[in-house]
Amino acid sequence: MELNEKQLGRRLQEARQAAGLTQQALCQKAGLSYSTLAKIERGAIKTPSIFTIQSIAAALGSSLDDLVGTPLTPRKARGRSRSGVRFVYFDLNNCLIHYFNRAFIQIADESGQPADIVETLFWRYNDQTCRGEMTLVAFNKVMAEHLHLPHFDWHNYYLVATEAMPHMASLVTWVHEHYGVGLLTNSMPGLVDQVRKKGLIPSIPYDAVIDSSEVHLLKPEREIYELAQAKAGCAPEEILFIDDTRSNLMAAQKLGWHVMWFDDSRPEESANRVRDTLQLA
Repeated sequence: MELNEKQLGRRLQEARQAAGLTQQALCQKAGLSYSTLAKIERGAIKTPSIFTIQSIAAALGSSLDDLVGTPLTPRKARGRSRSGVRFVYFDLNNCLIHYFNRAFIQIADESGQPADIVETLFWRYNDQTCRGEMTLVAFNKVMAEHLHLPHFDWHNYYLVATEAMPHMASLVTWVHEHYGVGLLTNSMPGLVDQVRKKGLIPSIPYDAVIDSSEVHLLKPEREIYELAQAKAGCAPEEILFIDDTRSNLMAAQKLGWHVMWFDDSRPEESANRVRDTLQLA
């Protein structure tokens, strides 16, 4: 990004004001917290996530390039599969990366608590945190208090216990060459950026990233798919969604999306099925 943080902040503030929006109104449309937007406009965040800037641009009815005044992502023509697909959304956990269940074992060992107690506590607060209603700091605090682990940090446990899903990096890169591509994930705050930085998913310029903790919606709620469809800029029958959870897929299918179930126990077979489905027309 050629703009420094102060210039970017001024550019975003001017675009918001030109659209006649208050900071609160833009936060609601973009699915951001007030403090995040305020810090970006002040230039207090040195390297704001490109995903966050994409959300602001979409809320303002602008393209990312137009908003910041310099190309950040390459423009490319979209292909079309034989079934009419032009845009592909991938789930994150148990699709692009192996999920974090091993983390519960480590936490149980460190805390001396049975693994089922650890999981029960985790799931009690998971949805609130993935929806962005509970901060990661608050989540870590409540887990630390209940498990008597004063330095509990979910990001650390998650990243240590998570691995890239075999065969998916090459698939996602291939999809990116021919179609629009995005992420549609129920994730805790900051984890999408963390798995990218760790190289667990391909570091390509995703056309859309729908992170539950930023948009304050969860799969399989209808609204999260409607938002994802708007950001893809495609008709429902032009979108393919790949996920390992059938309820999430059925919710997308009701809107007219194409869907494919990803079997994380057979990643090569699943990746090949996706590639076969997406053969260009």
